Amino acid sequence: MTTKLYPLKFKPFLKSRLWGGTKLGSVLGKSLNGESNIGESWELSGVEDNISIIANGFLKGNSLTELIEIYMGDLVGEKIFQKFGEEFPLLIKFIDAREDLSIQVHPDDDLALKRHNSFGKTEMWYVMEAEKDAGLISGFSTDINKQEYLELVESGNLESVLAKHPVDSGDIFFIPAGRVHAIGSGILLAEIQQTSDVTYRIFDFNRRDADGNSRELHTDLAVDAIDYNKYDNYRTEYRREKNVPVTAVTSPYFETTIIDIDKCFSRDYYKLDSFVVLICVLGAGSIEYGEGKVEEFSIGETLLIPADLRQITINPGAGHCKLLEVYIP
Repeated sequence: MTTKLYPLKFKPFLKSRLWGGTKLGSVLGKSLNGESNIGESWELSGVEDNISIIANGFLKGNSLTELIEIYMGDLVGEKIFQKFGEEFPLLIKFIDAREDLSIQVHPDDDLALKRHNSFGKTEMWYVMEAEKDAGLISGFSTDINKQEYLELVESGNLESVLAKHPVDSGDIFFIPAGRVHAIGSGILLAEIQQTSDVTYRIFDFNRRDADGNSRELHTDLAVDAIDYNKYDNYRTEYRREKNVPVTAVTSPYFETTIIDIDKCFSRDYYKLDSFVVLICVLGAGSIEYGEGKVEEFSIGETLLIPADLRQITINPGAGHCKLLEVYIP
């Protein structure tokens, strides 16, 4: 029986949300067990109480933390193991927004460490599907300051200074810690973020939960986390080309490449001291590795390529497939 590492799949954690829907089942093939408000599928997680469990191969049933403890740098990369130890540094999700999410912000590393003994939360969104007229919020449409912000929150007019963006499939938004943001209704997306579950909710459209209660707002915590500056462009521009790796996002926390292919495509990771995450956002295919070994995948699946697996070949299924390739620089 082989003991070498291989492309790993994981059991998703499905999260019921007030704003969630059914597309994680109907589009991505998740088993929703009849529920109609599943908003998130945590695909790969090192968050406490949500540690991913391997779903394939001889390591099936083991947790991600157990694997890091045993395989260390062979799994995640030597420099990453030295920096993060047994804590996996990324959280990968799919999100189905049947309704608007709350407007929120996340603290950066320094503030999150001070307040929550946590990493900050820088993230990115890749829009997989968007209904007609769907849009999202990212950043401010005008420069404001802390006092003006508090006055707008108090008067209920915060939306008047938020930058709203229409979206379509394939759009990317990079959301650094400190940027006010919200996913709008009718959007299905993949989210890549630092390992953190710290969120400050700043406005929730006056909604109430199933018990008639308003959800908690975190105005006092958010005020020191927010970047109040206006930026020229909030949308991430990238080349939309087939059969070439296209770098979309580069940050200190993760890099993301778009792999959109309709023929066999080889990837060489010899110079990369990091694990690689592959997220299938369109179509299906397979990964060939080792001596002719194969792992199949389809839309809505996420695979972890261990750091010591230096070369793979991606074979698209019928038509073409699209993957987000993510690693730590």
